[in-house]
Parts: sequence; C-alpha cells; structure tokens
Amino acid sequence: MKEITINCHSSICIGGDVYIDPYNITDVRKNAKCIFITHPHYDHLDMTSIKNLATEDTIIIATKDSIDMLKEEGYEDECLKVVNPFDKGFAYDVEYSTFPAYNINKKFHPKESGWVGYTLTIDNVSYTICGDSDNTPELQQIKTDILLVPVGGTYTMDTNDGANLTNIINPKLAIPTHYGSIVGTKTDGQDFCDKINNTQTQIIIK
Repeated sequence: MKEITINCHSSICIGGDVYIDPYNITDVRKNAKCIFITHPHYDHLDMTSIKNLATEDTIIIATKDSIDMLKEEGYEDECLKVVNPFDKGFAYDVEYSTFPAYNINKKFHPKESGWVGYTLTIDNVSYTICGDSDNTPELQQIKTDILLVPVGGTYTMDTNDGANLTNIINPKLAIPTHYGSIVGTKTDGQDFCDKINNTQTQIIIK
C-alpha cells in the first residue's frame, strides 16, 4: 500500500505524486504525476492547488465541465483526459475506473451532472475515492482494497451512511474524508470508525 495523505477535506494524495481533488495546497511542489478531479466545485477543482502541483508532464483526468474550466486557464489538450461515469483507462502506471457520484435526496450533486468517483489501481492495490456522493447502488457494487469515504454530511454521506456503505463493501481499510473544515466536525472521523464492523480504519484528518 502506498502512503495516503489528506491535506484537508477531500484533498487526497497517494504515494506522493497521485493527487485527487487537490485543495488548499499553498506550497509550490511541482511533483504531480497525475491529478484526478471528481467535479468542478471550488473545494475539488482548485486552480491554485493544481498550479502548485502540475508540471508540463502531469496528466489531469476530470469530467468535461472541469476540463473546460482547465482549458480556460490555459491547460492544453495533451495533458487532459475527459472521463464520464463507467470509464476506464490509464494515466502512466495508474489504472483508473470511474463510477457516478451523486446525491439521492439532496440537490447539490445531481446524477445528471455526470460527476464521478474513482477507483485507482497502483501496484495491484485498489483505492476507491467516492467523490461527493451519497450511499448509492453503484457504490455498493464496488470491490476495493482501500475506501476513502466522505462522512461530513450536508453535501455527502454522513457518518451513518458512510459506515453503512463501508460495511457493505467491506474493504481492507477505510479512511473517512470530507469533514472537519467546510462541513462536518473534527469528531466525525472517530464517529465513523466506531460504526465499522470488520474493516480496519485509519483517521488521517485530525
């Protein structure tokens, strides 16, 4: 398993050079091999963070509306890949597949927007990043080693929904995300972990 870090919220890094929804990264790193964007909301598509991470060789994988915004910022087609739900592909040695990320009884992330979550396979280990989603039928079908699940409520699952999903998927490791700033409280991570049955958990946002 690669090292997983969370800058804050849903700003995730795997292995030091694979970033998902980088947000509030203020230092210039220029070390991203690839960047995956789930949808174009400001806390998931943060142009300043992307600028601080991307080099001329970085591949950015994102939904079409996010790609359009990146092109407006001057990013060229050669470094961009458009994804829709249920797509598959590679970015360097990272294998990825997508699934729809959406709300069921909330208006913030409509299914028709075509926004996504990702399962990334790196060195034969699968990492699933749910995106801004509720506990959907599509997510319940996921098989993965490591699940990064939003638990802050309001715009996504809360701790109950996130735990229910995790107990259905039963990954090897579950990591709560999307809480502690913007939405949710600092205690959401532990509250989530307390509701997990058989899966190992790890709290990174503290």
